[in-house]
Amino acid sequence: MKLNRRIFLGSGVAAAASLKAPALLAQGHGKPRVVVIGGGAGGATAARYLTKDSEGALDVTLVEPSRSYFTCFFSNLYLGGFKEIDDLGHTYGTLAAKYGINVVHDWAVDVDRDGKTVTLAGGASLPYDKLILSPGIDFVDGAVGGWSLAAQNAMPHAYKGGSQTELLRAQVDAMPEGGVFAMVAPPNPYRCPPGPYERVSMIAHRLKAANPTAKIIVADPKGKFSKQSLFEEGWANHYPGMIDWVGEDFGGGEVSVDPAAMTVTIDGEETEVHACNVIPAMKAGRIAEMAGVTEGNWAPVNAADMSAKADPDVYVLGDAAQQGDMPKSGFSANSQAKVCANAVRGALTESRVFPAKFSNTCWSLIDANNGVKVGATYEATEEKIAKVDGFISEVGETSDVRRATYEESEGWYAGIVADMFS
Repeated sequence: MKLNRRIFLGSGVAAAASLKAPALLAQGHGKPRVVVIGGGAGGATAARYLTKDSEGALDVTLVEPSRSYFTCFFSNLYLGGFKEIDDLGHTYGTLAAKYGINVVHDWAVDVDRDGKTVTLAGGASLPYDKLILSPGIDFVDGAVGGWSLAAQNAMPHAYKGGSQTELLRAQVDAMPEGGVFAMVAPPNPYRCPPGPYERVSMIAHRLKAANPTAKIIVADPKGKFSKQSLFEEGWANHYPGMIDWVGEDFGGGEVSVDPAAMTVTIDGEETEVHACNVIPAMKAGRIAEMAGVTEGNWAPVNAADMSAKADPDVYVLGDAAQQGDMPKSGFSANSQAKVCANAVRGALTESRVFPAKFSNTCWSLIDANNGVKVGATYEATEEKIAKVDGFISEVGETSDVRRATYEESEGWYAGIVADMFS
């Protein structure tokens, strides 16, 4: 299955990558070759750990179309005014210069598992001994009536970091006095379970300062959501009367939108809105499907090493993986990447492979210095990544505890981007 490469030409990135391809392919003969597709929390971490721990024994190529990676995690803080967009942007120069990773800014458009090659939009073909896929998410067509990717400028999803996030903030800022902001929340499973509700909090924080009579409507196909009691407590304390959450029991699952008319219809009732964030149902990034390792929307993997159940030489990390109990988050992808890198390095160099252990924490900001968190540790079983134990913030915590939680999240952000890019 091939994707029409003409879709990707014109950005200049593909052409630049194709010029580099002969030099890349001339390197590494005699060394085991690992190709990593996707330069986010899973892919960048995997590439870095493969090279820093293998002492030059592996030839590692990282394929990522964007020259700057804007984290989706912490992007809600940009919407709330706690971060600027440049705070979220990171580049790949250190991975290339310090670790010798072949960083190719191009689109992967096909995987030949029999021939063990990846085809790039620029025409190059990358051979591999092991392939790691960390492509993040794509969206399910038709998941929200009336919405498609063609409407993403009118009603942004903002669930991939960068320009969509900037667009959504600009639209919130342009709302008239007393205007209505609507969010269509996604069904399970999806990237960052608390993310939509932190986003509501951050947009409410922004509106409270600049447009205090504005209203927020959340149409949610779920009957409950992550950290619900914590968010509802925060909304009552900080944004009373501003936020109306409509769950599936009240028609939140019967939603359609009209981007041209800027209306949202919930359970047959149409409402004119002035800004709208549509977060559709999600699936694994398309290259995973093209590689033939998905079942349904996600790619099933073996918990011990993140290898695809369809192919032991292909591994799938982060949001794209169907792995068991771990949420789809940047922390999870980073944790899975280290397990995967250790396993791949062991398979190719006969180095020691440690038992798989995983962890995750998801922090959310409700208001200034009011942070909450949820997290757990996990282990690999024959069936899945299984939860061992967990924790969550409590309703009614003191301001000192909430401030400490927020500061902890800032420390984590600095740590994870260093783990990915430094």
